[in-house]
Amino acid sequence: MSLMTEYIRKRLSANELEKELIYLISKYNKKRDSFLLVFASAIGKPIPDIALSQEDYYIITDILRNKENLSKIDIYLETPGGSGEAAEEIVNYLRSHFDDVSFVVSGEAKSAGTIMVLSGDEILMTETGSLGPIDAQMRIGRSTVSAFDYMEWIGEKQREAEDKGKLNPFDAVMVAQISPGELKGVYHSLKFAEELVVEWLKKYKFKNWNKTEIRRIPVTEKMKEERAKEIVSELINHGKWRSHGRSIKIEDLESIKLKITRIDDDAELKDIVYRIQIVCRLLFTTSSTYKIFATRDDKLLKQAVPMSAPVKIPKTSKFPDVVEIKIKCPRCGKIYKIYAKFTPNSKIDEDYKKKGCIPFPKDNKVKCDCGYEINLDGIKNELEVKAGRKILV
Repeated sequence: MSLMTEYIRKRLSANELEKELIYLISKYNKKRDSFLLVFASAIGKPIPDIALSQEDYYIITDILRNKENLSKIDIYLETPGGSGEAAEEIVNYLRSHFDDVSFVVSGEAKSAGTIMVLSGDEILMTETGSLGPIDAQMRIGRSTVSAFDYMEWIGEKQREAEDKGKLNPFDAVMVAQISPGELKGVYHSLKFAEELVVEWLKKYKFKNWNKTEIRRIPVTEKMKEERAKEIVSELINHGKWRSHGRSIKIEDLESIKLKITRIDDDAELKDIVYRIQIVCRLLFTTSSTYKIFATRDDKLLKQAVPMSAPVKIPKTSKFPDVVEIKIKCPRCGKIYKIYAKFTPNSKIDEDYKKKGCIPFPKDNKVKCDCGYEINLDGIKNELEVKAGRKILV
């Protein structure tokens, strides 16, 4: 039986899945004699905050506060990428507080996520794990593009103009919209990622590389820098990977002489890590959670506020004692009618239940028949602010 099937058959609620995640983190810590932080994003959900951001840095530093007695930390990372500057700040924080920092990848850790992973003393990956080409993602006009692809296109147009003495009308219009400052910013963003990874590989990944594997000769700082530059030149080579979103697997990384610890070679560790991945995926697909920050001691789940039909509030000088809200399940589309009351009146419950409405849930969550858990925290806050009173549940 697959792990996904096993968990689906258990029909665990979001709260039970959260408890399972904490249990698995504790098992991981015991197995690795380390301290695991799970930092995972729901890749594919249409939410802007999915990307790595400065806000993530603040949350991670808060969760890891008062852990100065620990020397070793592992980061389970799943992210589509995002801010290179945020990645740098997170890594700098980890390095200033822990002696040994390792990264665990069982899903995707792309772009800025790959930059973070390459700062690790050890990189642990499952067969399903993947990194991606390293370069910055730039906002150009209404689109987000790869800095490498952007600079490559500019170079092609420059060579074409030199060879033919002109550009076709479409390309000419596109190039005319690019300012020198914008072009310089893209260039610096690309170099920023390259230089950061070279420095981190030398300083951390290669810190215990003292002798060459075959000839057993002493490894110099110059040799470490040359190896780091070779690896980075491969990881920014879009001609090789063809796409910024390309999945770079263990075999690809080993082929460019990057040492990877294969999780699948250890049956117990393999089971723990794959279960962590499945539990995170289930939390993402069965609830409004889109980002997870969790350790054995703390957890913070970012959740999207569902769209609801406008709350119909009578135009009176006083906020009504009860309001009705319609909530649509994002997964199956089923509509739920909910009433929120602000006064202890049993007649309200009687009348609204006759209309097919359900009372506002105590835990601010509606469990849909399809298994999706709808979070109502945002709606509750909005109503209580407008009413100036607490919802009675």
